[in-house]
Amino acid sequence: MKKPNPEYIERIKEMTNTCPYFILLSMHLRDIGLGSSLLELDISRKHLQPFGVIHGGVFASIIDATAFWAVFFAIQDQNAGLTSVDLKLNYLAPIETGRIIAEGRQIKVGKAIAYAEARVSDEAGKLLAHGTSTLMILPGKGFVTDPPLPPKFIEGPGPESR
Repeated sequence: MKKPNPEYIERIKEMTNTCPYFILLSMHLRDIGLGSSLLELDISRKHLQPFGVIHGGVFASIIDATAFWAVFFAIQDQNAGLTSVDLKLNYLAPIETGRIIAEGRQIKVGKAIAYAEARVSDEAGKLLAHGTSTLMILPGKGFVTDPPLPPKFIEGPGPESR
């Protein structure tokens, strides 16, 4: 049974958290798993629209990224990537300060298209936004890194060892 390689996960988190867009928004990928993801963002002045609440684009960005990472390990091919083809979201409550936490969940993954959702809450668990994303799987468009990434998956114990 294949399972995500912890070394690979750490490298992906490092690469993602230091990419220019994540730095611009101060978003942080905290966890990636089989069918799930967790991202966080501490709200600062740069995230607010003129009326003093978080801008809808911030919610859209964190929902998009969270849905992406929720389906990432469903793609077995280490040399495949993903891109969003559709993003739908609902803004449910405003927020001015604090931290937002986005939890992603894989809904369906096919050969070419994946579908996931993300829920964004405040630190007290109040739901602030919800969204879904359709993603296209892109064979041959995986990460290009130097040094190369370790294997995406490792062999885990099979059912006979339980």
